[in-house]
Amino acid sequence: MSIHSINPTNGKLIKSYKEDSEKQISGKIEKAHHAWLKWRDTSFSTRADLLKNAAALLLTRKLELATLMAKEMGKPIPAGIAEIEKCAAVCDYYAANGAAFLKDEEIKTEASKSYVSFQPLGVVLAVMPWNFPFWQLFRFLAPALMAGNGGLLKHASNVTGCALAIEEIISAAGFPKDIFRVLVISSKFVKQVIAHPLIKAVTLTGSTEAGKQVAQQAGYYLKKTVLELGGSDPYLVLADADLEQAAEICMQSRLINNGQSCIAAKRFILVKEIEKEFTRIFLEKMQSKVTGDPFDAQTDLGPMARVDLRDELHQQVKANIEAGAKCILGGEIPAFKGKHAYYTPTILSGIRKGMPGYEEEIFGPVALIFSAKNEEEAIRIANDSPFGLGAAVFTANVKRGEEIAAKRLNAGSCFVNSLVKSDPRLPFGGINQSGYGRELSAFGIREFVNIKTVYVK
Repeated sequence: MSIHSINPTNGKLIKSYKEDSEKQISGKIEKAHHAWLKWRDTSFSTRADLLKNAAALLLTRKLELATLMAKEMGKPIPAGIAEIEKCAAVCDYYAANGAAFLKDEEIKTEASKSYVSFQPLGVVLAVMPWNFPFWQLFRFLAPALMAGNGGLLKHASNVTGCALAIEEIISAAGFPKDIFRVLVISSKFVKQVIAHPLIKAVTLTGSTEAGKQVAQQAGYYLKKTVLELGGSDPYLVLADADLEQAAEICMQSRLINNGQSCIAAKRFILVKEIEKEFTRIFLEKMQSKVTGDPFDAQTDLGPMARVDLRDELHQQVKANIEAGAKCILGGEIPAFKGKHAYYTPTILSGIRKGMPGYEEEIFGPVALIFSAKNEEEAIRIANDSPFGLGAAVFTANVKRGEEIAAKRLNAGSCFVNSLVKSDPRLPFGGINQSGYGRELSAFGIREFVNIKTVYVK
């Protein structure tokens, strides 16, 4: 069997990859485990030096890697370069801070000595999506390697070239052979990999349904999981908000990565007083963005990652219109040449309970506008969702905004007058159908370690 990488701008084959056999899968797992038996005993300083090597290689090759992303999943070159720079930053961050995060923590008891020690678990399986093909992996891999773990990557099939490039970078940075390997497999083999006794834990970034399947499979074998799943992030715009600033930030967040981001703004909840004016400004900003060739410097948005994903998005748009939503921008497949995956910025207003958009995640450049009578109703609508990844609130009253973000909105990351974004210094993850566990910061590096009590009488 082969795995195919298809160019989303024209539907043409980029490259085919032969799928790993069951023997090759087992061999990679076993070799990773044997590499880990030595790697776990290396010093933090050794691990940090190698992470810094990886960061330097990423920066040296950022244009090449951005070009690969543009070909495989349609990300415009400037966005691809920014993604690689962020990957280098997370490597440097854990190189600088990992040892402190995992330092023994003394706890006073009646013992002569008692403390908590953080020890690596072993080889962790990472199941990753295509939307940020480098960042999604590095935000797991940098802390995992710094903690003394090994890693295996099952990447999305359409970005196999990106996966193999990461493997090459880790090798070139000087990490031990086999401590990180790519499994060139389809999703049907994931259950088999999870079951392998040398796989100690699993992390997945992907859809809620994929997360449920992985959690069920890992749970059967009592293996730790961290799941970063779908989101339908609400952005509340209150009556006293700076509408020009709010509309600009909301537009940026909705269209980041062509809307193909779990933490992109998706639901715009507007209090009645400012609904008309905000919508006017927001529409102008969305309308100004150029969709086109990801290699063209004038392009803001490339194609979506695959034709089937674009078609599924279009069906969601049509279903909401049929249910009573009003399409005030876009809503049609553009007339580009070839079998492309393009979709232009779209706005649906009048979203109400009972419409598909009220509960479904919209993964693409489509904004959903909700109307709220007042602040309380806006908060209620925001929380009336199965998801809980990110949320934002816009208001001139920063103290009130902070209170809403900290105590009233149900999500893993809540921002005030800013778009939701991941940052190596801050924990990242969701609640409810958006998953569990945390990535990044000190919290992330401690997800895949044995938090061990040591007691000396």
